[in-house]
Amino acid sequence: MKNYIGAIDQGTTSTRFMVFDQSGRVAAVAQREHEQIFPKPGWVEHDPLEIQRRAEEVIAGALQQRGLRAADLAAIGITNQRETTVLWERKTGKPVANAIVWQDTRVAEDVKLFAREGGQGRFRPQTGLPLSTYFSSLKLRWLLENVSGARERAAGGELLFGNIDTFLLWNLTGGPQGGVHVTDVTNASRTQLLNLLTLDWDEKLLAAFDIPRAVLPKVRSSSEVYGEATLKAIGGVPVTGILGDQQAALVGQACFLPGEVKNTYGTGCFLLMNTGER
Repeated sequence: MKNYIGAIDQGTTSTRFMVFDQSGRVAAVAQREHEQIFPKPGWVEHDPLEIQRRAEEVIAGALQQRGLRAADLAAIGITNQRETTVLWERKTGKPVANAIVWQDTRVAEDVKLFAREGGQGRFRPQTGLPLSTYFSSLKLRWLLENVSGARERAAGGELLFGNIDTFLLWNLTGGPQGGVHVTDVTNASRTQLLNLLTLDWDEKLLAAFDIPRAVLPKVRSSSEVYGEATLKAIGGVPVTGILGDQQAALVGQACFLPGEVKNTYGTGCFLLMNTGER
C-alpha cells in the first residue's frame, strides 16, 4: 500500500527529507547540512553536486528509519531555496560553476547599470519585482558572461539553467539520461524573467538581460506529475509538486485567505501575503 508521501526541503544551509503518513503526521525525517562558500566579500556560493548528494542521502536515511521502500510512497514533492542559480552541462550534469546563492551581491554594479534606464522598478509591471541582487536574472547573466564559452554553449542548448528545484528534479528523473527540465511558477516568478500575466518567459525581458531561451526550463504548475524518480531509493515514485520554500511556508502556515500573512525567520526574514487571484 502506498500510505506515505515524501517531501524534499532544500534550504540555504541544509537539505531535509520528510515522510508523512495518511493523517499528515511526520513518519520519518533526515537532515544534512552543506558547505557555505565565500570566495570574496559579498559572494555566497554552494556546490550543486554536494546539494544533490545530500538530497540522495537524506532520502535514503529517512526511508531507512521507518523501514520503507519506494513502493510505500505515493508521491514526492520538492520545496527549495528560491533564487539560487545553477548552470550545468546537459550531457554530463556537471555544473560549470558553483551555484550563486540568493544572498550573493556580486551583481550590485549591474543593478545600478540597469536602473539607469527606467529606474529600479523598470521591470516591475511584468515581474512584480524591483531590480536587485536578489533575483536570478542578473546572476544568470553574470555566469553567461564570466564562465568561458558559457553564452555560446547556452544558446546552442548545451547548458541548462535552473534554480535548485529544477536541478534536483532533473537529477532525480534521470539527469543526462532524460531528466525532466522544468520549474514551477513560484520559482520561475523569482527569476525576474517570468511575465506574471502570461506565466511564461518574457521575450523582452530575455532580450534585456541577454538570456538565451534555450537554456531555460519549461514553466509548469506547482501541482502535477512532472516525471518519475530514477534514484534507486525512490525509483518509480512520481514527483508531483514543486513550490518555492516561502510560498510553501505560506500554505503550511494555513494562510488560505486573501490578506493573510506569514513571516518566516530563518537564514533571512521572509514576509509573504496571500493576495488572492489579483
